[in-house]
Amino acid sequence: MLKVLHVGPETCFVVSRLIKEEGTEAFGVEPYDVEDADEACKRLVHKGLVRVADIKFPLPYKAKSFPLVIVSDALDYLSPRYLNRSLPALTRLSSDGLVIFTGYPHKQKAMSVNKARYGRSAKLRSSTWWIRYFLQMSLEENEAATKKFEQAAAKSSFTSNCQILHLKSYR
Repeated sequence: MLKVLHVGPETCFVVSRLIKEEGTEAFGVEPYDVEDADEACKRLVHKGLVRVADIKFPLPYKAKSFPLVIVSDALDYLSPRYLNRSLPALTRLSSDGLVIFTGYPHKQKAMSVNKARYGRSAKLRSSTWWIRYFLQMSLEENEAATKKFEQAAAKSSFTSNCQILHLKSYR
């Protein structure tokens, strides 16, 4: 059974999709209020599959609780101070790896409309910025996962509109 943690907006949607996959146990952290969420999302929160928590602070999970942690559209809104806390903490939750979905710098204008919801504008960082950051934080790119993903994407003619970064877990 693959145990997955999804962190980011739209977590209820992602978790509801993942739990339908055979052999997958999914949990989520929604970093923003779900007060206006639909009933399906509120049921996931009530069942404990989705938590509402600010990722700037430690999450209530033990180290290596999940083989895979997926972080989508959550890191772009963190200041460097909170990014330095949050990303290592998220990496410690995974036993096999971390996948990060983050925006491209040239798409900054399109994402700035979310400022009201997230409290600040997105700080979209280049792939070279991320590589330097990973080195500073002693995080390693998961080259095998990256290569596998790129092969699968090419095979299916998939083109991403965001950066997809694969990291190894802390050992």
